Amino acid sequence: MYELKPFDSLHVGDEVRVSKTITEADGALYIAATGDFGPVHVDDAYAATTRFGRRLAPGIMVAGLCTSVLTAELAGTLGISIEDRFWFTGPVFYGDTIEFKVWIAEMHADTRTVVWRASAFDEAGKEVLKAEATLKFPRVKPEPASL
Repeated sequence: MYELKPFDSLHVGDEVRVSKTITEADGALYIAATGDFGPVHVDDAYAATTRFGRRLAPGIMVAGLCTSVLTAELAGTLGISIEDRFWFTGPVFYGDTIEFKVWIAEMHADTRTVVWRASAFDEAGKEVLKAEATLKFPRVKPEPASL
């Protein structure tokens, strides 16, 4: 659930875990929206010639799922991303179920920033993604918009 969580409601060590199966539909929607038609994502014949042997889900799509877990499950929607770094440590294939672990690693009251980290693992327990990013929070919690 998306919530307006103020900076002061978060704590270093807060953590969530969420699993998601990466589907062909996820990839098709992402690829159509971004134009990321890299052949390793869309061409079975090409992907078969790579070291992976089959098509990969777009890595940045998988990375984007970390930010979704962060805002939906952990830090809420008030913070604005000011820096994101991702390390793609293993392949993600369509049909893989990935477990995302997202946690708050640092908080800086003077700048109202939160540094969060994430790791993602496939069903075999192999890490496929690492992330570190910074959110900046407003000083005052805005009132919910009324209709």
